[in-house]
Parts: sequence; structure tokens; C-alpha cells
Amino acid sequence: MSAMHISMNVVIFLIALALIFDFMNGFHDSANSIATVVSTGVLKPLHAVLMAATFNFIAFYVLPHNVAATIGKGIIEAAVVDQYVIFGALAGAVAWNLLTWYFGIPSSSSHALMGGLIGAAVAKAGVSALLSSKIIQTVLFIFIAPALGFLLGSLLMVAVSWLFYRSSPARVDKLFRVMQLLSAAAYSLGHGGNDAQKTMGIIWLLLIASGGSMLNPDGSLPLWVGLACFSAIALGTLFGGWRIVKTMGQKLTKLKPVGGFCAETGGAVTLFTATALGIPVSTTHTITGAIVGVGATHRFSSVRWGVAGNIVWAWIFTIPAAAFIAAISWWVGTLLF
Repeated sequence: MSAMHISMNVVIFLIALALIFDFMNGFHDSANSIATVVSTGVLKPLHAVLMAATFNFIAFYVLPHNVAATIGKGIIEAAVVDQYVIFGALAGAVAWNLLTWYFGIPSSSSHALMGGLIGAAVAKAGVSALLSSKIIQTVLFIFIAPALGFLLGSLLMVAVSWLFYRSSPARVDKLFRVMQLLSAAAYSLGHGGNDAQKTMGIIWLLLIASGGSMLNPDGSLPLWVGLACFSAIALGTLFGGWRIVKTMGQKLTKLKPVGGFCAETGGAVTLFTATALGIPVSTTHTITGAIVGVGATHRFSSVRWGVAGNIVWAWIFTIPAAAFIAAISWWVGTLLF
């Protein structure tokens, strides 16, 4: 490994690029946290992004950092990591995020980053550079996370319907306008906790490859890395991705506050579980599944399945597309650095 040959200037550049990706992650995925609470009219967009950004950052102190360890040590062999692999991975992820943001497609920043790592590592060293167990686990959660979100969202909606079937619609709406503030905060906590850690993992890989002198004596990440990553994703959320808010909040299905509460709560439970297990999941997939689950409890025709189908295609293409761009970026990086 060419660990000791990475100049400090290159390390600083790649850390900055990682934080740009993290910012874009928050910008791209802000819709996951705020779409339902905005589309139901519970919060104005500005207030929603302020709340989401705050809880994105607080997650640093609340949730375990198992996902950072998975990205840092569980996707590709540490021996193949150098400045070119890191550059390729980040360039592939950033390019795919920009493309899907431009077209308003709620794809996964998490899987774009994982695809970027895979593509850059394979370009350098072939498939032997991959660690299959965590990759398989993460790929399985492409299907498990939205399915679990769908299940929990629909079950919560059914349970709430039974509990409040004697209540007037006005009373239910008033109660869940308050409850949705809690569920949106919980989902933002889960979003920040799972997603910001992926950038921590990338920086961890980079610092190991550069010789480890910037790590703590026990090999763990210094505090500044976590604070920088969670600050970057919170700032990205603060700026918001309004194109995707419209898709998530209105095009999939019509939501009322009670539906928004059930979708966000189901999604938050899924994210908390995945983060505790150290599995990098897509917050986009999770909330999409939960929203569709809530919509389907009314009637299947209330879900715009054509829009949902387009989102699923984006899910399928994200990892291979980001990997392809990353492989090309790896080659470009070898010419640049």
C-alpha cells in the first residue's frame, strides 16, 4: 500500500471532497426527513429543514457509530485503499447524486457511496478487493429496508385507525399534527445517524491509508471527523432538495398528518435498527416504503405505482451506475495525483 506517499495536500483535498459528498447527501436526502411533514402542512418548509438539520447533528451524540466501522473496514480490503480509490469512490457517488437530484429522483446516497467504493476498488485490484459479507448484507437491505418500512408504516396506520375509529377526523388531525413533529424529529435523527457515518467511514479509510498519524492512538477516529461529518450533513439538509420533496411528499400518495406520523415512525424504527446493527441502509428506500405502506392501507389505487416504479429503477441502477463512474474516476485520479 502506498500509504506513506499520500501528501498532506491530497489528504486535505480528499477530506474536503468527502465533506462535499456529505453535504450533498443531506441536500439530496433532506426530502426523506421533511417531505411528509411539509406535504401535510404541519410545518412550513423553512421550519421543517431547521428541525431536520438540528436532529441530523444531534444524532452524533445519540446513536452508536457502528455504520462508520462498516464503511471503514467492511466493504473493501484496506490494503487496496489509496488516494486514487478514495477519489474514484467519492467522484462516482457525487456524480450520481447530482444526476438524480437534477431529475428529481430520490435515489440512495448510501448506495451511491458503496457503489463508488466497489467500482474504484475493482478498477484497481479486481473483485478480490471486495469483502463480500457486508456487501451482501447491504444489498439485501436494499429490499429489506423498504419492506420493513412498508410493513411498519402500514401496521401503524391500521393500529391508529382502530384506536381512533370513534374520534372525529378533526380531532385526529389536530392530535397528529402535534405527533408528527415527534415522528419527523425521530426520522431526522435516524437519517443523520446512519448517513453521516458513511462519510466518517470514508475518511477513516483515507486516514489509515495515509499512515494513521491523524488517528487516535487506539486507531479510532478523532472527534473532529465526527463533528465535521455531522455538521456537513446538517448544513446540506438545511439547504434542502426541493425537487425531491415534491416527489416524496405529493407524487407517491396523498398524506394527512396521521399518515405522515405512521410513515415517519415506521421509517425511524427501521433506521434505528439498521444503525444499531452497523448496516448502511438507504433512508430514501426506507421512507419510500413507509409512505407506500401508509397509502396502501387506504386502497392500493391511492398509491401512484408508476412513480414508485421509477424510484425502484433508480434503486436498482444506483450501485452499478456509481461503480461505473467511480472506475472511470479512479483512472482519471491516477492521472491527476
